[in-house]
Amino acid sequence: AQHGLAREGEAPSREEVTAACLGQSFVGEAPVVFFWTAVPYRTEWRYGPVSQKLVALDCGHVCQNLYLACESIGCGTCAIGAYDQALSDRVAGVDGGDEFVIYIAPVGRC
Repeated sequence: AQHGLAREGEAPSREEVTAACLGQSFVGEAPVVFFWTAVPYRTEWRYGPVSQKLVALDCGHVCQNLYLACESIGCGTCAIGAYDQALSDRVAGVDGGDEFVIYIAPVGRC
């Protein structure tokens, strides 16, 4: 099996991404924006009450890798925690219940 990234469905407009990020226009202007989503039950069955903490920690670990990757190619990123949950879920194409956005990070040249 190969690892890679693939876009599923239509890309959201810059305006939709900016609105989802509460008007932070630099997010909508970025050439690439990562929306991380979580499916809590995949962790809850195993880790019970600490699963929310573990999901957040794992998301932070993944985003830290993005920071390192960006640095290595001369780009920058900025983790976004302030966003409209319902709109972000819609932009990411997830249902907002079983799966929801947990973190957003635009990538671009510094």
